Parts: sequence; structure tokens; C-alpha cells
Amino acid sequence: MTTVLIVDDEPQILRALQINLHAHGYTVVPAPNGTTALAAAQTQAIDVVVLDLGLPDMDGLDVIAGLRGWTEVPIIVLSARHGSHDKVEALDAGADDYVTKPFGLDELLARLRAATRRAGPQAAEPLVQTAEFTVDLANKQVLRGGEAVRLTPTEWSVLELLVRNPGRLVSQQQILTEVWGPAYAKETHYLRVYMAQLRRKLEKDPAAPVHLLTEAGMGYRFAA
Repeated sequence: MTTVLIVDDEPQILRALQINLHAHGYTVVPAPNGTTALAAAQTQAIDVVVLDLGLPDMDGLDVIAGLRGWTEVPIIVLSARHGSHDKVEALDAGADDYVTKPFGLDELLARLRAATRRAGPQAAEPLVQTAEFTVDLANKQVLRGGEAVRLTPTEWSVLELLVRNPGRLVSQQQILTEVWGPAYAKETHYLRVYMAQLRRKLEKDPAAPVHLLTEAGMGYRFAA
């Protein structure tokens, strides 16, 4: 059975989708807000997400960002926002499809089938643990000794890129291009500064790191 996470704060829509999707052979996990949705995605095997953008606790775009921090699960936006700008924003944030309300059940079912056909395997876990710290990719935070570690947005971007490629060499150019942009592809001094900052915050011995490793002249590697 395909498991669908439905995120919508309108009880009538949530209930109607539960009944209709269940009748068509889907397992449905309902979530009335973004916080519940992100928690459900971390604790249950979700095959596809149907997401409203207008949620009471956070914008749906933030839910997309949280999911995309660790998973490539298909996301279908189901929203009353009809503007092309809203659609572009959602798709750029990582959504796979966009359906406007009101919608037909047959159309939604067809899009669900298409999304699950395109879906690949889920290769990452939302929590990455080391002996020194835990990286929560879904909620974009790092815990050390049970306490949240304060990272700047740039520090987080560098760390996330490494953690999402465990054991692999990530070149200096790739990190600089993805985090700072193509114009900074040769500015390796930026990278050295931020890696030093991350090691001071996360490694037991920053001078002898065991998790954030340097491959001299090539790049960096994350080891759990």
C-alpha cells in the first residue's frame, strides 16, 4: 500500500481525502499543521506528501524546506493560491507538482499515481548521529550533549552538504558553488574559515577532527 501524508488545516478536506484515498487503496496519515507533518515524516514510512501551503503554524514552503533537508519524497502542493508566483515558489522550493483548489478527485489520484511512479528510493535518514553530535536534517539543527548548537546559515549549508554525502569526497569547488554561488568557486579561503568554525563547534578536538575531514588539495569528507 502507498502511504500518503496529507497536510491540511481544513478538517473537512482532511477528512474527505482520508475517506476517498482509503477507498482507493491508499494508507493515509493526516496532519493538521506543519509541525505534525514533519514529525510524521520522520517517524513513518511516507511514500508521497499532499501539502497545503496555508498552515496555522508555518508556511507550507517551510515544510517543503524541512522535508527536502533529508528526503526526496514526492510532494504535491494542494493549495488555494492560484498565482503563478506561488506555483513557481513552491516548485523551486522542492515540490514536484501543484494542484489548485477546488480540485477533482480523479485529477488528484492521477497525480498521486504519477508522483509515485517517478519516485526514487529514499536514501537518507532525518537524523545523522556521531559520537559527538547529532544532525537533524529535517529541522535543520545540530545537537551536542542534548543542547542545540548555534550555527550560522552558511555553516549549516556547508555541514548539510557534507552530511548528505556521507563518506564521499565533496570537492572544494562543489561546496563553494552550491553554498556561495558560481562566482565564488575559487575562493577556497572562505571554506577554510567556515570549516574551522564548524570544527570548533562540533569536534571534540578541532585540531584532530574525526568527523569533518580534510582531503588535502581536493575537498572535505564527512565521517560518522
